[in-house]
Amino acid sequence: MKKVIVISTSLRHGSNSDMLADKFVEGAKAAGNEVEKISLVGKNIQFCKGCFGCQKLGRCVIDDDVNNIMAKVIQADVVCWATPIYYYEMSGQMKTLIDRMNAMYEQDYHFRDVYLLTTAAEDETETPKRAEIWIDCYPKSHLAEHLFCGGVNDAREIEGNDKLREAFELGKKI
Repeated sequence: MKKVIVISTSLRHGSNSDMLADKFVEGAKAAGNEVEKISLVGKNIQFCKGCFGCQKLGRCVIDDDVNNIMAKVIQADVVCWATPIYYYEMSGQMKTLIDRMNAMYEQDYHFRDVYLLTTAAEDETETPKRAEIWIDCYPKSHLAEHLFCGGVNDAREIEGNDKLREAFELGKKI
């Protein structure tokens, strides 16, 4: 059994990436893993100030929801991020959270496998590629798999799409 954290970064109700995240969670639970899904909806996540206080403290100096999220991510065996792709990049709220979890870089984080679930209105192969690069900042980890569903724009447009089944199967094989 692995400890799995799934972070859904879309703030839109009924988002396509959140639906992928839910299916991934179902699959990971079906495989017997301990799974927690963290949605960024309603979370207080401020911008990084670039003070590098986190490098001294092992946590961010800003008192919002980030330190609690980071504590869970550090202890996870597997981390899965779900994000819509905006302008060929991860969502701004995902980028802000990653920036704020800078304290993790120097710590003994447990996760080695990072999964990425992305959706976008665009459907070209290259659409989600830039959303993967940040994983290189965590040298003990690697991108285990990236599931992309293009051609979905409106809320819940992904319903009935085979990518939902693929997300379930991806979670199940952890």
